[in-house]
Amino acid sequence: MEYNTEALIQEAIDAGFSQAGPLNTKALIFMPEVRDMCRADRCRSYNKNWRCPPACGSIEEAAKSVAAYSFGIIVQSIGKLEDKFDYETMQSTGEYHKEIFSSFIEKLKIRYPDILPMGAGTCTICKKCSYPDEPCRFPEKSISSMEAYGLWVSKVCELSGIPYNNGNLTITYTSCFLLK
Repeated sequence: MEYNTEALIQEAIDAGFSQAGPLNTKALIFMPEVRDMCRADRCRSYNKNWRCPPACGSIEEAAKSVAAYSFGIIVQSIGKLEDKFDYETMQSTGEYHKEIFSSFIEKLKIRYPDILPMGAGTCTICKKCSYPDEPCRFPEKSISSMEAYGLWVSKVCELSGIPYNNGNLTITYTSCFLLK
């Protein structure tokens, strides 16, 4: 299928993302080292969420699910920090990014029902994830992060020509959408 890259990027900007660009699908390199960082549990979601490791599947399963996709775009939300301890802006930018990311997914699903979104951070649809006691409550809406897939986000951005670091005193949340 052919995609109008510029139109999709403009749609992403119009949806509220700070920047967007084409995703180099060859940059999707699934790295066990990224999963090792997940296992260190710095984000406190490892083994606590259906869309995080280990529940989200193996690196091999992630690579297999992505192999069917040939096109993608990267989207970013950038927040300007007052100082390096401005956690309020860090959090509000992350919440804003998740909100517009979810809305944009629903918009794109109308035209591209087989879309594969990869978010920034753990799935937060439910206040408390049902893992491991019950099945996911929203399997059609829940999203794994790029890191959960084993992707080194800064490297994906670099190989796609998209800045990962957007300057001093900024916070950047990065996600992507893959289309078949």
